[in-house]
Amino acid sequence: MEQIYQKDSVDSTLTWAKEEAESCLLANRNTVLFLADKQTAGKGRFGRVWDSPAGENVYMTLLLLRPPIEPVNAASLTLVMGLSVAQAVRESAGLLAGIKWPNDVVLAGKKICGILTEMRIGKEKPEYVSIGVGINMNQTDYPPELQDKATSLALQKGGAVCREEVTARVLERFEENYKCFLKTQDLSLLKNEYENLLLNLNQQVRILEKDSESLGIARGITASGELLVEDEKGAVRQILSGEVSVRGLYSYV
Repeated sequence: MEQIYQKDSVDSTLTWAKEEAESCLLANRNTVLFLADKQTAGKGRFGRVWDSPAGENVYMTLLLLRPPIEPVNAASLTLVMGLSVAQAVRESAGLLAGIKWPNDVVLAGKKICGILTEMRIGKEKPEYVSIGVGINMNQTDYPPELQDKATSLALQKGGAVCREEVTARVLERFEENYKCFLKTQDLSLLKNEYENLLLNLNQQVRILEKDSESLGIARGITASGELLVEDEKGAVRQILSGEVSVRGLYSYV
């Protein structure tokens, strides 16, 4: 990590990273980490708000400057980070985290991590890719509407975890996985490990689209990160993460 910025409170580490991106580009940085103890306007998928209390969890954005990737491949980095978080939780906290496609990290059927990736393109190449990550570490109280959907490492472990240790392992794992990703510009070298942690694998799922809903069996992912879903006739469809939500038949997972 070339540089780390840290604040007690920000609106969103993603917003903060974008505000600093220009100066990081001018300084010829490659990788910069933005960490906050609290977010007042954390961002989630589809414009949702991420609950971000102070002193309990980890809120960070990893800024990759001038990454040597094609813009079409940037979305796959969300899955790379999801894999990295699940691996780190298993290794540093001893908890059996899994992945709900595409990038939610889950424990005991509940979400512990959200990831959001954004990109700015200049001259047909990415100027930067920002990967925002929120991990529920030591939070033990959730509002009623989240209690059946969210949990934390502390709740599942039965005691507080070291935020610094888990975060460091996430970043180490991401560095390793990112190097694999760059070799092929896709997930082909990470596909097996990702599918080993994929909670949807060979499970019946509901595909929630804008104007319709369908059922199928999740059969894994493609090298570019689409979910493979087999319908009742045996046909396999590729599902794009930016267009749909996937749920279990009777639950979040």
